[in-house]
Amino acid sequence: MNVDKRVQRKFEKKTWSEVKSKNSWQVFRIMAEFVEGFDALTEIGPSVTVFGSARTKPDKRYYKIAQELGMLLAREGLTVITGGGPGIMEATNKGAKEVGGASAGVGVELPFEASNNAYIDSDKNITFRYFFVRKLMFLKYSQAFVAFPGGLGTLDELFESLTLSQTGKTPRFPILLVGRDYWADLVDWLKDRALAEGYINAEDLELFRVVDTAEEVMDSITGFFAKFRKEMVPNF
Repeated sequence: MNVDKRVQRKFEKKTWSEVKSKNSWQVFRIMAEFVEGFDALTEIGPSVTVFGSARTKPDKRYYKIAQELGMLLAREGLTVITGGGPGIMEATNKGAKEVGGASAGVGVELPFEASNNAYIDSDKNITFRYFFVRKLMFLKYSQAFVAFPGGLGTLDELFESLTLSQTGKTPRFPILLVGRDYWADLVDWLKDRALAEGYINAEDLELFRVVDTAEEVMDSITGFFAKFRKEMVPNF
């Protein structure tokens, strides 16, 4: 895959002196990314963020479930937000696009990914340099979160969502983990180690629900909205 040379240069190693000299300018770059994201997403309306692996191929079961979920969310009038890349993200954006729904992509510059997928609305297609800015955009504008099987990036995004909900930094919102087989060992570890040794409370295990189908995801989200919509306020 050909990668823009300007993007590639951003990932070249710098000396410590070069890093220090650019700190002040970096602050302005970060501020600009926040402003860009706020401008693009502030009017987005009720939204659901979907996390998952960029490595999931179109012939895989979870890709098809994610595509179906994108359709169901769009038909419910919910905007789909993903990380903008291939795999699960592409599938969800594609599903929403196919039924005329709103489809947003919040990407990040990486040396091995050239651009966001082709199923994102042009006015909701954003790419950031900084992961933490990108994660804020996921969390600030969504009223529910869905995690498909994925790697370190998916786990990072999932646990950030759980932590903010646990600590009350955001309102309670549905957090759904798709794929009982995939998530079973993690859930068992949370119960058998983290809970058993006192590092989390039993209530923390109620912050999320594990499901297997797009229909189960929708049932959880629509049920939650029906019960708590009047109490829901913007995140942060």
